Amino acid sequence: MSSLLYRFGRTTALHPWRTLVGWLILASLVFAASSAFGGSTQDDWNVPGAESQRGIELLRDHLPDAGNASANVVVHDDRAIPAAVLTTLGERLQDVAHVSSVSPPRISADGHTAVVHLAYDTEVTHPDLMGDIEPLEKAVEATQDAGYQVELGGDQPATASAPIKGYGELIGVGAAVLILLIAFGSAVVAGLPVLVAVAGLAVGSAGVTLLAATMDVSTSAPMVASMVGLGVGIDYALLLVSRHAEFLAQGHSVEEAAGRSLATAGKSVVFASLTVLISLLGLGLTGLPTFATFGWATAIAVVAVMLTALTMVPVLCRFAGRKVLSRGVRRGRARTGRPLTARWAEGVTRRPLLWALLGTTVMIALAAPVLDMRTWPQDDGNQTTEATTRRAYDLTADAFGPGATGPISIVVDHARLAPSEVAAVRETLEGNDQLVSVSPAMASPDGAITVLTAEPAFGPADARTSGLVDDLRADLPAGVEVTGQTPMFADLAEMLSHRLWIVIGFVVAVSVLLLMLVFRSVVIPLKAAVMNLLSIGAAYGVMTAVFQWGWGASLLGIDHAAPVSSWVPILIFAILFGLSMDYEVFLLSRIREKWLDTGDATASIVHGLAASGKVITAAAAIMVFVFLGFATEGDLVVKMLGLGMATAVFLDATVVRMILVPATMTLLGKWNWWLPAWLDRALPQVDVEGDERELVTTR
Repeated sequence: MSSLLYRFGRTTALHPWRTLVGWLILASLVFAASSAFGGSTQDDWNVPGAESQRGIELLRDHLPDAGNASANVVVHDDRAIPAAVLTTLGERLQDVAHVSSVSPPRISADGHTAVVHLAYDTEVTHPDLMGDIEPLEKAVEATQDAGYQVELGGDQPATASAPIKGYGELIGVGAAVLILLIAFGSAVVAGLPVLVAVAGLAVGSAGVTLLAATMDVSTSAPMVASMVGLGVGIDYALLLVSRHAEFLAQGHSVEEAAGRSLATAGKSVVFASLTVLISLLGLGLTGLPTFATFGWATAIAVVAVMLTALTMVPVLCRFAGRKVLSRGVRRGRARTGRPLTARWAEGVTRRPLLWALLGTTVMIALAAPVLDMRTWPQDDGNQTTEATTRRAYDLTADAFGPGATGPISIVVDHARLAPSEVAAVRETLEGNDQLVSVSPAMASPDGAITVLTAEPAFGPADARTSGLVDDLRADLPAGVEVTGQTPMFADLAEMLSHRLWIVIGFVVAVSVLLLMLVFRSVVIPLKAAVMNLLSIGAAYGVMTAVFQWGWGASLLGIDHAAPVSSWVPILIFAILFGLSMDYEVFLLSRIREKWLDTGDATASIVHGLAASGKVITAAAAIMVFVFLGFATEGDLVVKMLGLGMATAVFLDATVVRMILVPATMTLLGKWNWWLPAWLDRALPQVDVEGDERELVTTR
């Protein structure tokens, strides 16, 4: 691979205009195909294998519009609301597109709050409904203008209550330029990686649109793909540019430096992207369509930015010439003395046991809160008070009790249970002291099912909810399904907590095998996996402390504690494990390069950290700002993703790469590179960095 990448890099630098035109033609073809054949994002919120899914399917089969989208319009005033106001409002709501029925208002005991329930004729993921509450907002305008507080709740308004504003990308790009300018002292080095990443991400976005033509791609998948694609794209381009600058400073021509940078750092980029892809595709093991599309969409973005970096960095470096070097180097005023990262590495390697214990203690302390982490899917009660759905939730809970915000549907399937047994089912429900009310039984038009609605004594995100759902299923006879949004959330939380370990096992095992293949070691991959898990565990701990315990939550615009979203741990693991392996490949490839030349374990560590420390630090700083930018968004899940990933990347680039890796490698010495002879013979030979001395022979 080294010789292939060398020839490719040198050829693209020798013929930059041909390469640029070729890339533009291919990109234009992708954009044209996306425009002509691409699809639109479409969520699939079904949960195959969940018990509550069976009840939802029964409702869809036998009750018109049941299981489809719904909305609650909550009207509040400090005096009793006149019936005429609610009647007029109901008439306007009936004219909203896709609304099939408007229920009579439910009015609180004091008459100050009313809830009008709307049923739609299609699922909430339909493109006409998903993320669009403007029709509802227009329908309630007159009531608001009359002086009444009107808030929108339910699953349809929830899809648009906290739109993504796109601050993450803007903050990330701005931070990237500033950080690179400070770190490398060159406007070219500051701008080139960002330009390459944005160009690759644009192609990747077109690829995601094409993917949407073949499967249902979640509406949130492009956001996650952009978050990861922008970060790794800058990382990959920065690694290539910095290595190119090294070869230029050594006296090589621009074309030769381009070939050598791809033959060495380019191979690191290829293998680093493979580790990211393995992690992302592990999301398919969750069994949930939404997670699978997250993985595929983000994988497309990663491949696009990786290929763009390998193709365009040599071209742009050819155009830039020696301007990729800092002004001081170009004028012969290169810095003297050892790099700060080298001096740091020497300090760590002098007292490796002390630093290893210190770093491990910090990581374990930060991860400790994870023992108390409770996961639950996001609901309206966990959003910021700036969202109308949260205000509707609070008004409903205050007027009718917290259980009114998450009623439970009890579906009796008469193919399995006779209609005469419905009374016994109702009696069982009324005997449960965790339920405050049970509605009269309602039979479907075809007589196939009977439905009852029960309201718990507490809200859906309460820690007792999962136990209540389990108790109901244990107490009720076969043929009775416990379903609705609240039981679905309970099922989802349980399923994802179990499947997280399946994803972790797969991703860790395959990543360890890949690193073993690349670095010819048993110890290095296992140690890398443990350290990556420490980073992710610390991120989980910080999320638990901030969101669940409320420590510093107000800084993120959150006014109350909330469980960690069930979606977040798996998604963070898949993304972060791959990103952490990126930095592992970048650092260890330089260490191994020196180890093969000298056989000096300690000197190799110092050399590797000195050679890659600035690049890794700058790349990680950019990632942190990208992810913190997403933490400024209004949606709680996006906040959790942003803060969790920013925390993990920061810890990975500081505590892990700067302390634990050099300290543990010093303690292990030559055992870092131990590989049984039989395994060495069985594994294909792959040299991640290549041998520079052999590159000239490939011309």
